[in-house]
Amino acid sequence: MGDRAGPPPSLTVRVLTVASLWAVIALFVIAVLISTLYRNGAERGFRDVLRAQLYNLINSISISDAGRLEGVPQLGDLRFSQPGSGWYWIVDIIDGGDTQRLASVSLGSRTVAVADVADVPFDARYERVYPSEDSHGTRVMVSETEVLLGDAREVARFRVIGNQADVDTDVSAFSRQLFLFLALFGIGSLLVNAIAILFGLQPLDRIRRSLEDIRAGKTEALQGRFPREIAPLTGEVNALIENNRRIVERARMQVGNLAHSLKTPIAVLLNEARAMAPGQARLVEEQATAMQNQVQHYLDRARIAAQHNSVLVRCETAPVLERLVRVMKRLKPDVDFELVVPEDTPDLAMERHDVEEMLGNALENAGKWARDRVRVCVETTDERPSDDAAVGRDWVCLSIEDNGPGMPDDRLAEAMKRGRRLDESKPGTGLGLSIIKQIAAEYRGAVRLDRAPLGGLRVRLTLPVVLR
Repeated sequence: MGDRAGPPPSLTVRVLTVASLWAVIALFVIAVLISTLYRNGAERGFRDVLRAQLYNLINSISISDAGRLEGVPQLGDLRFSQPGSGWYWIVDIIDGGDTQRLASVSLGSRTVAVADVADVPFDARYERVYPSEDSHGTRVMVSETEVLLGDAREVARFRVIGNQADVDTDVSAFSRQLFLFLALFGIGSLLVNAIAILFGLQPLDRIRRSLEDIRAGKTEALQGRFPREIAPLTGEVNALIENNRRIVERARMQVGNLAHSLKTPIAVLLNEARAMAPGQARLVEEQATAMQNQVQHYLDRARIAAQHNSVLVRCETAPVLERLVRVMKRLKPDVDFELVVPEDTPDLAMERHDVEEMLGNALENAGKWARDRVRVCVETTDERPSDDAAVGRDWVCLSIEDNGPGMPDDRLAEAMKRGRRLDESKPGTGLGLSIIKQIAAEYRGAVRLDRAPLGGLRVRLTLPVVLR
C-alpha cells in the first residue's frame, strides 16, 4: 500500500496563520524601529544637555592675575553635587598639573580618562563628545572643549560629564512600555482578525454542512443564500448533483429496459430447449442459462457503476444484518448465528440491494460449510482497503466466520475466481465469493479470506460508510 497522504490543510488555519505571522512581524519591526528612534532622540538630547552645561561652565570660570583658575559654577543640577552620581564637571589647565584644576563636588576621588585627539577629533566648533568611564567603572558621556583664558592665553580644558546609565534606564523603561502596549494591541488585532476571518468563512462552513446533509440524505441540494463570491460555486454544485441524479435515473431506466428486452428471448430459448431432443436440449439450456447469468451479471455491474458515486446512497448497517441473520436462522436452524454490531455503527455508503446481495452470499456460504456456528462482527477501521480508495473516506470492517473445515491458504485466491468451485460435495454455482468481490470493488472496498478464529473460513469485507 502506498504512502498515506496527510489531511488537507485547513483554509481557516492557513489564513489565520499568515495573518498572525504578518501582524507579529510587523509589530515587532515597528517596536524595534520606534525604540531605536527614541534612543537616538534621547542620546541627542543628552548630548545637547551636556553641551549647554558646558557653555554654562565656560561662562562661570575665569583665571586670576596669579594664573590660577577661579569661579563657582552654578549649573542648576543637584547631581553635580552628589558624590558618585556620574555627573561631573572638570576644568584644568593643560600641562598645568593638579594644582591648576577645578572639579565638581560629585567627582570626589574619581577621575575620568581623556580620549586621545587622534581617536576622537574636535569638530568645526572645536568640541568633541565621546564615551568614557570613571575610575570606578561608571559608563559616562563626556562633552569637551578647549578655551584660551586670561592675558597669558592659558589653554584650559572644559569637560562636562553625564551618566550614560540615565539614558539607558530611560530608553529601557520606554521600550518596556512600548513592547507591552504593542503586545496588547497585537493580541487585540489577532483576535479581531480571527473573528473577521471566521465570520468571512462562515458561508463555506454552511456549504460544508449542506453537503453533509446531502450525503446523509436529509436534503437534495445546497439551500440558502450565499455571498456573490461563492454563489456561482453553489449553483454549479447543485447543477452537478442534479446531473448526477439524472444519470442515475437514466441508467436505472436503461437497465430495466435491457432486462425486459432480454427476458423474453431467453425464456423462449429455454422453452424451446425443453421441446428438443435430450442431447440438444441440454446444450441449449446450459448456454441459455449461461446467457441469463451473464446478462444479470453485467446488468448488476452497470447498475452499481451508475449508483456507487451518488452522494445520496445510504444503507443502515444494523437492520440489514439483523434481517439477514433472522432469515438464515430459519433456513439453517441447526446453525447458531451470532451477530455482534456496536450501537454506534455508521451507515454504509452503498445501495441496500448491493449490501443484501453481498452479505446474503457471505452468510449463505458460511451457513453451508459451518458445523454449528457462524459469527458476524462489525467494527470501524482506519485502514484504506486499496491505494485508489478515497482519501478522507471512513470505512467499516464486516467479518463473517464459521467453524467449518476452512480452506487451505494456497487456495484462497483461487476461491475468489468467478464460477470456481473447490468442493463439489455441496450444491452451488461458485459465484458467491466472486460476486462479493466484484460489488466491493465497485465501491472501492476490499474482500479478504483467511483462517477464522472459530477454525473455519473468515470473509473480511472493508466497505465505505456515510460521513458523519
